[in-house]
Amino acid sequence: MSDPNEPQYGGPMPPEPQPYPYAAPPSQPYGPYPPGQPYGPYPQGQPYGPYPPAWAPRPTNGMAVASMVLGILWLYWLGSILALIFGYIAKSQIKQRNEGGEGMATAGIVLGWVGVGILLAILGVAAVSIAVD
Repeated sequence: MSDPNEPQYGGPMPPEPQPYPYAAPPSQPYGPYPPGQPYGPYPQGQPYGPYPPAWAPRPTNGMAVASMVLGILWLYWLGSILALIFGYIAKSQIKQRNEGGEGMATAGIVLGWVGVGILLAILGVAAVSIAVD
């Protein structure tokens, strides 16, 4: 370990990298700014004309939201029946009023029918078990 340029494993250190011959000379950070504006003043106003009116989203139908929420909650199958009623009402209102929420109304209808189907299955199993005894 007599030479400080040699690493501990015994091999020689690589030489310092040389700068590229065509590289730009080093400058100050962000360099000096050019004097003035070479292309003239910035144009004022809107160069492409007025923008079209903004697109407004359609309002969501409240019955569709209620249908989906009641379809998810079931509320001892009363929610399933109300989800069906509200879902079908929401579908007709959405078509008449051009509102959003058709997917939520459909989800409420599907979940309502699933709840009614489970209710009918439970009632059927209960009727069979009572008839067997």
